[in-house]
This record gives sequence, C-alpha cells and structure tokens, in this order.
Amino acid sequence: MAAIKKKAAKKKPAAAKKKAAPSKKKIASVKPKKAAAPSKPKKTAKAAKPKPAAKPPAKTAEPKSPPKPAQSISAKPPSTPPTSPKTGANVTPEKAVKAKRKLPFAINDYVVYPTHGVGRITAVEDKEISGIHLEMFVVEFDKDKMILRVPVTKVEISGMRKLATPKVMEDAMTTLKGRARVKRTMWSRRAQEYEAKINSGDPISIAEVVRDLHRNANQPEQSYSERQIYEAALDRLVREVAAVEKIDEDAAQERLQTVLRAA
Repeated sequence: MAAIKKKAAKKKPAAAKKKAAPSKKKIASVKPKKAAAPSKPKKTAKAAKPKPAAKPPAKTAEPKSPPKPAQSISAKPPSTPPTSPKTGANVTPEKAVKAKRKLPFAINDYVVYPTHGVGRITAVEDKEISGIHLEMFVVEFDKDKMILRVPVTKVEISGMRKLATPKVMEDAMTTLKGRARVKRTMWSRRAQEYEAKINSGDPISIAEVVRDLHRNANQPEQSYSERQIYEAALDRLVREVAAVEKIDEDAAQERLQTVLRAA
C-alpha cells in the first residue's frame, strides 16, 4: 500500500505540472503584445528631428546710383539751322542732306533717254506729289519740243544714261560698215525686234538697225514701214553722234551716210 501511495504521489505532481503549463503559454502569448508597444516612440523620434537652421538672408544688392541728369544737353543753347551762303535764308536739315548728296547729272548735261533719245537737263526741281517729296530732273528735247521730268530715284530704272564714250561710238561706226543681216522671218516680227533695239538706247544696237534697213541706189526700195523704222533709228544715232563729237546734226548725218555708202 505504501508503494501505491508513493506512485500516486509521484503522479500528482506531474498532473500539477501539466495544469500549470497552460498558464505559461498564456503568458508567452501576451508577451508579443507588450513588445509591440515600443513602436510608438519611433513616431515621436521622427517628429523630434531637429529642424534645419534657417538660411541666412541673402545679401541685398546695393542700390545703383541714379543716372546723372543730362545737364549738358539741356544746358546747350538751341542750335540754329544752317543758312544758305547765297541768300542767307535758313536751310532745313532735309535740304542740307540733299545739297551734300551728289547727283548723277548736272544742269546743261546731255543725256540719253531710251524711248526719246538725246535730251538736255535744264533744271532740277523739288515737288510734292500726294504728300511725297520728289526731286526731279527736267529734260528737254528741243527737236521734239517735249519736256520730260524724271525723279532722281528712278534714273537707273528708267534707263536714262550719259552720252556714249568715243570708244563706244567707234564700235557703232564699225557696225555700220558691216554686212547687213536680215532674218528670213515675217516682217511684223522683225519690226518688233528693230523697235526694241531702238528703244534700248544702245548706240551699237541702233547702228545694227540702220545697217540692216539701209538701201543703196542699186538695191530695191524700202517699204513704208521699213522706211519709218530706218529713219527713226538713223535720227537717234545722228543726235548722239552730234552730241558726242560736238558737231551739228547735219554734219553728223553726212558722216553716217558716207560710212553707209562705203559699206
């Protein structure tokens, strides 16, 4: 019996141990909950970071000194417009600039206008047309009894030029001595080409027209339209030869006729 009691006594503590074991498990399961509590101070730690020190204020640029007043300009007395040496009248800046500008032609110069031939500049006029100020050459054609006004700014476009040089006139005379070159085309087309050469104002081109349409005594006569074009070309060439060589038109025409007969 005593042995049985000892065994029972030994068994009881084991059971007690078994009953006490669940309490340990419960305690162990509670421990993780308590361990999660330290997560709160992390947030406070982040919030507790020290703020960066404020940057020192940038240096303000020193104010620039105000510009000096233009005392020298205001102090100068008002300039008086220049006066003309001849009349003593005031000359506007626009007229002063024009006076300094060199014109391509002078008064009494002989010029050649392509569609009218040789003329003489008699004056330079200033006119205002539709609010625009224009400076114009006045060109007179004595034989045609015509006056032409050409703006100074349109001289190159219009084709107005100075008289041909003696070298160019020599080339024109050489052209007259050459052999006539008549194209085998309709007369209407040839007439247009001849008129274009005459209106070009080139003395060599005009000499070509005179050469091609000239007829000697032993050659067939010209038609009426051929005669008109021939006389127009011959008249243009005679005027320029007379102006270049400073002889009268009759002498210039006689010289050209002599060259044509010799050809």
